[in-house]
Amino acid sequence: MKINKSALITMASLIILALIIWLGYKQLSTPTPQLMFVQVAEDLRVDPDLTSLRLVNVNQQTIYFSDRPVRIAGHIKMTDYLEEWTGKAGKDNFSANPPNATLSVYESGEPDNTVVVLEIINPVVDGADLLYNYKLIDGTMPLSGGATTLFIDRIGLGGGVGAGFHGVGVGRRGPGVY
Repeated sequence: MKINKSALITMASLIILALIIWLGYKQLSTPTPQLMFVQVAEDLRVDPDLTSLRLVNVNQQTIYFSDRPVRIAGHIKMTDYLEEWTGKAGKDNFSANPPNATLSVYESGEPDNTVVVLEIINPVVDGADLLYNYKLIDGTMPLSGGATTLFIDRIGLGGGVGAGFHGVGVGRRGPGVY
């Protein structure tokens, strides 16, 4: 059986085309990890008139983690976290697209933590404290409290932390390069 040259080229082209389509589909079907952040403070103070909250003696390391199926976890310095609020993190940074956050506050004498949902903006470090302005989404904001944890909404990988760290703003919005 004799195979002519044009039939061989056609078969090779079809195989290459099928491979390109398969690789493209595989890349599109791979989930992009989304990171969430956690900040822990000893106390909380709130100024409702200025819609600002102060995380008193906040840990200077911000924890990050992703949801399954891609599991990533670690921590970053406060300065690196704050860069996610600048243009260095890309055009879809936290300042351009403020995150939602859940604030969990221990209040002495209360049987359960107070939990409120916020949109946070304008982070500012003041000594050992971190201040945010906020917009209340759900719940009743306490004026103060004890041990406080702020759970910050998701952003996609592509900035300054995580596996394959290459600096803030590399690739897509958010920390890390997967």
